[in-house]
Amino acid sequence: MPRLAHNRAVTDRILIVDDDARLGAMLSEYLGESGLRAAVRGTAADGLAALKAEPFDALVLDVMLPDVDGFEVLRRVRADSDVPILMLTAKGDATDRVVGLELGADDYLPKPFSPRELLARLRAILRRRRASSGPAAVLRYGRLEIDRGARAVRVDGEERPLTSYQFELLVALAEHSGRVLSREALMDLVRGESLEAFDRSIDVHVSRIRSAIEDDPKKPRRIITVRGAGYVFARSQDGEG
Repeated sequence: MPRLAHNRAVTDRILIVDDDARLGAMLSEYLGESGLRAAVRGTAADGLAALKAEPFDALVLDVMLPDVDGFEVLRRVRADSDVPILMLTAKGDATDRVVGLELGADDYLPKPFSPRELLARLRAILRRRRASSGPAAVLRYGRLEIDRGARAVRVDGEERPLTSYQFELLVALAEHSGRVLSREALMDLVRGESLEAFDRSIDVHVSRIRSAIEDDPKKPRRIITVRGAGYVFARSQDGEG
């Protein structure tokens, strides 16, 4: 594969946790040639230790690991970090994808995959992170505050946890409040490019957002489902000024 110029700036660090040493080495080389700096760890324990030792801009995490499964790693990481996480799942296994998304993964990629698609998804994740670290701007909708500069969501001043992907999804909905957005439109707005995606992944993320910001997630009043069309963000709720 062609190598890029040696003077290309390398700024983003990626941690790959996968016990397939050959795959890890290939991805590390490919990402390095594409301007990313990758570190590879083959076990959950080594991956968690690496995350504690130094900061990373994104994590590529395999579900199948020799010591602890990737879902448990995901739980532990999400306990104290919002680092974007791309899960590697078994081909055609929708259950793994749903579980990963519900536990806080930002995206997924089924094996086998092309390094080019992995790179595209990582770049989308990194773009979202950079875009939201620009000039601070707080979107306020009654009791709800979306702080793009701090990447924080608050209800009545209390911060509510969301993954990086869920935060960007909420921003996209809020910035288009009053408009019905299809799942495809939302994926394009958040990723910035059209990629094949698990059809129900948006639904899982919206469910998690509702759990964080709605008084009653089963009867949402902020993010409304429009059957057969998509979702619409309501600027105000009953009783808000």
